[in-house]
Amino acid sequence: MVFEKKMITYGDPDDKEGDAPEEEEEEEEEEMVDPLETVRAKCEQTAHCAHAKERLDACEARVNSRSRTTEECTEELFDFLHARDHCVAHKLFHKVK
Repeated sequence: MVFEKKMITYGDPDDKEGDAPEEEEEEEEEEMVDPLETVRAKCEQTAHCAHAKERLDACEARVNSRSRTTEECTEELFDFLHARDHCVAHKLFHKVK
């Protein structure tokens, strides 16, 4: 019972009377960067991926310019993602610790 009163009255039992609470230093945390995103960005700049991206952009422009169309850019999207992921697969695990 006495211990409970001490906890309520004085706070933490490990704290000594008269000691000022320690100031916690605010540490600046380094912003985490996803290595997958950086490798993807680099791979998108390669010639093969750039060509696939141009085909995808041309298809999207063509589809968006029409009001009525059944055309979709699924094939071009898959080609671009395949080219990018193929490049990423060879480079990603060299970046991961």
